[in-house]
Amino acid sequence: MKHDMRQFLKPLLEKSIEPANAFPCGMTNPLAVEAVIKLLRPHATEKGLIRLGPLGDGGYLVPDDLDGISACFSPGVSNISGFEKDCAQRGMQVYLADRSVDGPAEEHSLFSFTKRYLGALTNDDFMTMDSWVDATAHNDSSDLLLQIDIEGYEYEVFLSMTDALLRRFRIIVAEFHYLDQFWNRPFFAIAEKAFRKILQTHKCVHIHPNNCCGQISKRGLVIPRVMEFTFYRTDRLLADGYQTQFPHPLDSDNTNNPSISLPSCWYQYVT
Repeated sequence: MKHDMRQFLKPLLEKSIEPANAFPCGMTNPLAVEAVIKLLRPHATEKGLIRLGPLGDGGYLVPDDLDGISACFSPGVSNISGFEKDCAQRGMQVYLADRSVDGPAEEHSLFSFTKRYLGALTNDDFMTMDSWVDATAHNDSSDLLLQIDIEGYEYEVFLSMTDALLRRFRIIVAEFHYLDQFWNRPFFAIAEKAFRKILQTHKCVHIHPNNCCGQISKRGLVIPRVMEFTFYRTDRLLADGYQTQFPHPLDSDNTNNPSISLPSCWYQYVT
């Protein structure tokens, strides 16, 4: 009877929300959402976190373990290149990519720009992470840094990246979008796999909510819609325990909107 009722109600719901360009989908099991949040709680690091890039948007916190990283790959070019410039000033070759602009916001002798998007395939407009790295002078075994902010394409980029390349990134800074869609069961199935793939080789060491877009509260879980995650390769992480104080003193709001602190459900789990 319950199944028959759903089959009857679903066409009515689809028709009622069609004017809003919406489509109904199943809701994710709250226990599954909570499980992924628990996996992402930030670990403590024996090396402190430092800020690369400016205050506000375009700056990120990373472990103070940059010596020996040969290159930074930074897809997603905006009107700020402070993070990339700080990497270049530390001697890294910096590779930037974005189809929507003609170059980085600032010039530097160690910058190399490609006018393409990052994605899950390679064609005239897109390239995969592996094909991009293979086309550079850093297609060896040296450690790399990844800073990625590509407006939702990050999920397919991580899922399509080879494990061998993922392991080369000592540090990953990634802005993840549409996190409120964790409650959308088909979306969650993809997002969960992307996070679990990263966590096979890295641990989360910092999370900063972007205050651009607010947050959603459901079933006792509060999820900011956009957040910046810092992942640190597991072989470099020697400390035990978890971060317990948020925001970090070096965190800075991205916009002039009201501040958003990391909700406690993301870090106050009992082990």
